[in-house]
Amino acid sequence: MDAVTNALQWFVNLGASVMLPILLFIFALILRIKPGKAFKAGLTIGIGFIGLNLVIGLLTKNLGPAAQSMVKNFGLHLGTIDIGWPAASAIAYGTVLGSMAIPVGVIANVILLFFGLTKTLDVDVWNYWHIAFTGSLVYVVSHDFALGLFTMVVHVMIIYLLADMAAPYIQKTYGLEGISFPQGASAPGFLLALPLNWVMDRIPGINKIKLTPETIQKRMGIFGDSGVMGLIIGIIIGLLARYDVTKTLQLGVTTAAVLVLMPRMVSLLMEGLAPISEGANSFVKSRFPNRDLYIGMDSALAAGNSTVLSSALLLVPLTLLIAVITPGNSVLPFGDLATLPYMIAVMAAVFRGDIFRTIVGGIVNVVASLYIASWVAPLVTQSAQDAHFAMQGNSSISVLSDGGVWSTWLIVGLGKVMSWGGIGLIGIVTLVIMIWFNKFRKKATPASSDGVTN
Repeated sequence: MDAVTNALQWFVNLGASVMLPILLFIFALILRIKPGKAFKAGLTIGIGFIGLNLVIGLLTKNLGPAAQSMVKNFGLHLGTIDIGWPAASAIAYGTVLGSMAIPVGVIANVILLFFGLTKTLDVDVWNYWHIAFTGSLVYVVSHDFALGLFTMVVHVMIIYLLADMAAPYIQKTYGLEGISFPQGASAPGFLLALPLNWVMDRIPGINKIKLTPETIQKRMGIFGDSGVMGLIIGIIIGLLARYDVTKTLQLGVTTAAVLVLMPRMVSLLMEGLAPISEGANSFVKSRFPNRDLYIGMDSALAAGNSTVLSSALLLVPLTLLIAVITPGNSVLPFGDLATLPYMIAVMAAVFRGDIFRTIVGGIVNVVASLYIASWVAPLVTQSAQDAHFAMQGNSSISVLSDGGVWSTWLIVGLGKVMSWGGIGLIGIVTLVIMIWFNKFRKKATPASSDGVTN
């Protein structure tokens, strides 16, 4: 078992830019795609991911210090520090239970695909850390290793279900044909965005607001261009961080570069994915008529969308303000401020790329995330100690993204109160919805106004 775990860990440590091309090359060969074409597709995907990570790294490297300066300038003092998803993933994979998340997720995915209970083939195995995170938290409250494993199975079922449900919106809004987002921090945003979108569709005045990058560019000319928008937003953040003129202008141009370069990196990655996605659907339809297959990928593919990125950047100072004025909140947003594009990626798709609605939805998401992250902080802190994570002098830590998502509150809450009964109940309900959604539901597509029509 240790040898298998170490081999899996070594493979994951290769990183997405190496791991995904290898997985997709093998998958393409199984689909009987010619070796040369399969190799080129896999390599193109790897190149695309390197480009994507370079641009995201550029954003994080420049946005992180600006956020730190804002925290210092605003004099924010809250008892729990948001350590961000990189540290959270290290904690999640740092336990014996967490190290088993990848095989648990892969086996569950294969079984669900075989029985037609999901359409998502999840190749983004790194993001199984999300289920390792909840499994570790439930283990902290229950001290039951088997329950922790069962929690990971139930959580991954929820993620696949939400990924399947959100896929038509993802594909229509972002033009990502055959792609779904089975990512624990973004997929739950689907169920949060649906009622918000329904409400805003029915509020007079609000339902007339159409603020997409296209409408902004049409009305504002050059000021609506994505690069110019990035420049303006970057300068605003620089001013709030009290940067000098040089650093403010540098942040503005860097932000502009991110908004322009990110979609081009995504396009390159999609170029590699296209033949594999087409081959997968042809393979499935030849053996299972009337069934579709989605390739499960990281929601980073949507992070470069102009709506997602511009909304997320505007939400950075708003998130700090909300953290201060929200009564009962103990979490200081910090590490996950640069993760906001992931948190709202699926929500923006439901809002049909509308910037106004995405910001409103993002604010609601942030408020809920702060409360949940505050509630779960003691468990995250205990889990970090169990994984021998360096707390760097902090007595209380949490995570705004995964620690604050509603699925964490639901799973860990019922696991704490009802143990096996609570997690089992969630699993049964999820399975029933999966059966209905994939076996009995009429086919539905995103509509232009109300979201879904039969």
